[in-house]
Amino acid sequence: MGNACHWAARAVSVVTVYVVFADQAEAQSIGRAMVEQRLAACVNILQPCRSIYRWEGAIETGSEVPALFKTTLHQADALIEAISDRHSYSVPAIAVWPIAKLLAAYGDWVEESVG
Repeated sequence: MGNACHWAARAVSVVTVYVVFADQAEAQSIGRAMVEQRLAACVNILQPCRSIYRWEGAIETGSEVPALFKTTLHQADALIEAISDRHSYSVPAIAVWPIAKLLAAYGDWVEESVG
């Protein structure tokens, strides 16, 4: 069945950075810029979702676009800063998610792509 799985035996340096954008255009523009600048190896821009949240004392509902950036722990701070500088929200939702396990070849690709 295809290629054998070779899990990374070393410490995993790859992280996923979860970000929510106001719309597809913003997600695509910022996502492309982050890959071009080698701050992210890739970004998956997901379908719009419905968000319900408290903002300035009121419950709000709106459509937002989530995105998953793949980068290294070493580049995560620079990626967060670059996204924050371009983001339309005054308080953007940005969270770094650790990865417990991944294919070694995938980890190598991410590291090479942002290196």
